[in-house]
Amino acid sequence: MSEQSTLYTRLGGYDAIAAVANDLLPRLIADAQLGRFWAHRGTDGVLREKQLLIDFLCSCAGGPMYYRGRDMATAHRGMKIDTSDWTRFLGHLNATLDAFQVPATERGEVLGFIDSLRADIVE
Repeated sequence: MSEQSTLYTRLGGYDAIAAVANDLLPRLIADAQLGRFWAHRGTDGVLREKQLLIDFLCSCAGGPMYYRGRDMATAHRGMKIDTSDWTRFLGHLNATLDAFQVPATERGEVLGFIDSLRADIVE
């Protein structure tokens, strides 16, 4: 796969993926239902989590980043994330993708990839 055809490149690279994370994470934290997952985290912990998210997304999209975090099942085990939480998360993700006018092809790939993580995240 050439670098030009990677999802990472088509999304706009590191800066674009970081901008999406910068938009998405505050939406999730401010959500009345989902905010509980960040309720007792300090600023440093949230910043670390955001960087892990950026690294994970960049790496999975074919970029040059190395993700040093735990696998999704381990990272989310015991959080009691249910189908309702997942649906709300997807709503915020779609709103963020709308805000950045992500084209249909790339949007489909992003949503398909995210959906592939559902079994590891939802309890």
